[in-house]
Amino acid sequence: MKLKKLNVAVLAGLASYTLTMPVMGAANAQDVEEAQENVEKIAVVGARGAPRSVTSSPVPVDVISEDELNSVSFSDMNDVMMTLVPSYSVSRQPISDGASFIRPASLRGLPTDKTLVLVNGKRRHRSALVATSGSGTQGPDLATIPTAAIKGLEVLRDGAAAQYGSDAIAGVINFNLKDNDEGGSFSAEMGQYYEGDGGSITLSGNKGFSLGSDGFVSVSAEYVNQERTDRSEQYCESWFCVTDQSEEFQEAQKEMSNKYFDSDNANPWGQPESEAIRVFVNSGYTVNSNLDLYAFGNYSWSDSSTNFFYRYPGNSTIEEIRLEDGSIWSPEDIFPGGFTPKFSGEVKDYSLVFGGKGILDSGLGYDLSARYGYDEIAYTLENTINPSLGDETPTKFHPGSLSNEEFQIQGDFFYDIDQYVLAFGFSYMDETYDLIPGDEESYEAGIYSASDPWGFCDDDGGTTEAGLAVIANGSSLDCSDEDDPVYQIMGVGSNGFPGYDPEYSGDYSRDSYAVYGDVSGDITDDFFGQASVRYEDYSDFGSELVYKLAGMYQITSELGIRGSFGTGFRAPTPGQQGTTNVSTTLPDGYPVAQGLFPASSDVAQALGASELKPEKSTNMTLGLTYTSGNFSATLDYYNIKIEDRMYAISELDISSDEDDEEAYENYLKLLAATDQTTADSIGAVIYFQNAFDTVTEGVDFVTAYSMDSEYGDTRFTLSMNYNTTEFDSDPSEYLDAEDMYDFEHGTPKVRGVFSIAHSIEDYQIMARVRYFGEYENVDSVDTNDDGSIIWDETGKQTFGEEFMFDLEGTYHINSDLSLVVGVSNLFDNYPDKVNEATSGDACCGRVYSSGSVVDWQGGYYYTKFLARF
Repeated sequence: MKLKKLNVAVLAGLASYTLTMPVMGAANAQDVEEAQENVEKIAVVGARGAPRSVTSSPVPVDVISEDELNSVSFSDMNDVMMTLVPSYSVSRQPISDGASFIRPASLRGLPTDKTLVLVNGKRRHRSALVATSGSGTQGPDLATIPTAAIKGLEVLRDGAAAQYGSDAIAGVINFNLKDNDEGGSFSAEMGQYYEGDGGSITLSGNKGFSLGSDGFVSVSAEYVNQERTDRSEQYCESWFCVTDQSEEFQEAQKEMSNKYFDSDNANPWGQPESEAIRVFVNSGYTVNSNLDLYAFGNYSWSDSSTNFFYRYPGNSTIEEIRLEDGSIWSPEDIFPGGFTPKFSGEVKDYSLVFGGKGILDSGLGYDLSARYGYDEIAYTLENTINPSLGDETPTKFHPGSLSNEEFQIQGDFFYDIDQYVLAFGFSYMDETYDLIPGDEESYEAGIYSASDPWGFCDDDGGTTEAGLAVIANGSSLDCSDEDDPVYQIMGVGSNGFPGYDPEYSGDYSRDSYAVYGDVSGDITDDFFGQASVRYEDYSDFGSELVYKLAGMYQITSELGIRGSFGTGFRAPTPGQQGTTNVSTTLPDGYPVAQGLFPASSDVAQALGASELKPEKSTNMTLGLTYTSGNFSATLDYYNIKIEDRMYAISELDISSDEDDEEAYENYLKLLAATDQTTADSIGAVIYFQNAFDTVTEGVDFVTAYSMDSEYGDTRFTLSMNYNTTEFDSDPSEYLDAEDMYDFEHGTPKVRGVFSIAHSIEDYQIMARVRYFGEYENVDSVDTNDDGSIIWDETGKQTFGEEFMFDLEGTYHINSDLSLVVGVSNLFDNYPDKVNEATSGDACCGRVYSSGSVVDWQGGYYYTKFLARF
C-alpha cells in the first residue's frame, strides 16, 4: 500500500504537518479501513510542529472522531460535547431569558468565555448573548455547528492563551470540517422521549465536489425540528393555587396553556420547541507547490420558544386600575385565567474565512487569513401585556435584539531549524456588540406607571373635580380608600422581558492586536519542549504579555511524563461591558423586575460598581501517559488560578418602603441616578464586577483498549474528571452566603463516561454509561456578624449521584446503507427532585432543579437511517 504525504498546513497560529494518509483504490479500501482503526489518535492543537499522538502531546488533548460524534443521539453540539467529554458541562435552563436558546456551557468548571473555540484552526466568533447571571458568559454558540459538517474535533484541556490568545484560559476546542472532494452522506433521524413528548426530526447530509483537479468544495447541511417537553406539575403554591380556583378559571387557564404550550399546567418546565437550518461550506484549491487557497463559512438560522413564569391575579401584574372614565379594568379582561408569557428567540449566525497558506522556496511556511463572523438574536414576546398601558396594551411585542460582529486579520509563519520549529505571527481584530431597541410599546412607560394618572384625587385623599365628574357618571371611585384601584402603580414594559429602551441601547466597539512567538522541538531523543510568548493590546483595556512552557519526557517507550506552566489574560468582551437587561424573577414566588446594568452605567455606579478590568490566570498541569500495544492511558492534574474573576453580584434589593432600610437606601441611590419611573419599576439590580479570585483544580483520567477476536472487534474507553473550584479571596462584598456556597458546591465534582463498542460482520453495538457525582444546593442561608455561615441542615439539599445508560445498535444493510436504533438514558433515570421544604427551585410547578447539569428530561429513543454515496 503506497503512502502519500500531504502538504504542510498551518492551523490556528501553529505550524503542523497534516496526517499521513493512504492513497486508496477500490481494491484495497477494506485494508485501509482496517488499518485506520488501529492508527493512534493524532492532535494538531497543543504543540507546534508535526501533529502528535494523544499520549505524546505535552498537554492533555481529547481527539473525537466522526464516528464517535455520530454515536450521540443529540443534534445540539453542546449535548454531543457533554456526552463525550466529562469535563464539558451544560445545563437546560427553561426560564432564563436568552440562555434558554443559547446555553452557556463550561469546560473544567470554567465558563465558555474562558474556552477558545476554533473551526479549522481559526477563531470562531462569539454569540450575541451575554448570560445575565454568573460569569456573564459570552462565548461561541456551539449549537450553530452541525455534526454533519465535522470530520473530527480536538479538545485541548489546558490553558493556552500564549499560543492562541485571550479566552484560552480553560482550553481550546478545534472543530475540523469535512474536506471530501467526492461522495457524500445523508441521514434521517426520528425520536422522542419516553414521556411521549419532545419528538424530533433531524435531516442532515454532506456532499463533496471536486474543484478542477486540484481543489474541493464540501457542503454540509442540517435541518432540525424539536418539539417542547414538559416535566412540570400544576401551579399550586401557598400564595396561589390553580386547582383552588373556580372551574371557569381553571378552564380558561388550560385553554391558555394548551394554546401556547401544549400543556394543561400553567407553568410548564422543559426544553424549548425549536426549528433550525444549519449549513457549512469548506473549500480548498492548490494553486502551485507554494500556495494553497482555502475558504470556509457557515449560515445558521434557528427559531426557538419557551415560556416565562405564570402570572396569577393579584401578583402585581394582574391588578385592577381606574380608567379615564373612572371604571375599573383588569388584565383579567384579556386573560381570564391569568397568563404565561411566551418567549421566542430567532438566532441568525454566519461567517466567512478565507486565506492562503504554503511553504516558500526558502523554507518559510505561512498562513495569511481574514475572518468575519456575525451572530444575532432577535426576541419576540407574546401572550403578555405592558401593564402600564392599561386597556390599550398589545399582547405581542418585539423587545429588541442583540448582535455580535467580529473581523480579524491573521498571519502565521513557521520555519524549521534542524529538529526545532520556530513560529511567529500577528493578529488584528475589530469587534462590535450592539443592543438594538425594541418596538416602543415594549419599553414604554404608560400612563398607569404612576399613581392616580388621571388626577381624580388630591394629596390629602380628597376628590378633585375630575374625580367628582366620574363619580357623577357612576364610578365607584373612593379617594379616601388607599386600596382603591386609582392608586395602583403598574409595571413598565412588556411583562417578563421589557424591551430595550433606546436610552440604554447602542453599540460597544473595540479593536486589538497581538504578536506571538513560539519555539518547540526535541531537545533530546526523549524530551520534547515548547516555549511560547504573546503580547496583546486592547483599545479598552491596555496590553498584557503572557507566556507558556510545556514539555514531554519519555521515561520509557511506554511511559511518559508531561507538564506545562503558563499565564493567561482575558479582557471582558464588549458585550459584557455593555449589556443591559430587565427581566422578571420570582425570589419568593412574587414577581420582581430585576435589572442588569453595565458596570459603567449611572445606575450601577450609584450602587457601588467599579469599572471592569481584565481577568488574569496562572495555569499548571502535570501528567503521566502510558501506551502498550492496544492499551493507552493518560492521567493529568491541573491547577488554574484566576485573579479578578468577573461575576454578577448578588442582587441588590430596591424598595420605596422605608421599613426595609437597605433596600430603601438603594432606592434613594437609584432615584438620584435615574428617574422616578425607573426607580419605582425595578425591584432589584445586578451588575458584573471583578469580584474575587478562584482556584480550579482537578484530575483527568482517560484510557482506551481495543481487542480483536474471532467474535469481532471491541473497543473500551473510559474518561473521568474530578474538578473543584474554590474562592481564593473573600467574595462576601459581592455575593451573599447562598450564592457563595452554591458557587463552590452547585455542580458535580466527579463526571465520567465509559463506553464499549463491538462490531462483528454487518452488526455493531455501542453501550455507554454516563456518571454524575453528588452536588449540593442551599437556600436562605444566614450568617454571623463576621460573615461566617450559620448552618441549618434543613436549608441544604444534597443531590445524589446518577448513572445514565445509552445503548445503540447498527445494522449495515450493505456498504452504503445502515439502520441505527438506539436509546439514550435507557432506564429513564432522573436527578433527585427539588425539596419543596428547603429549595426555592421547587416554586411554580418545577419538579427538578432547572440549572442542574444532570439531564432531567428522561429516557429518549430514536432510529436513524444512514446512506453513503
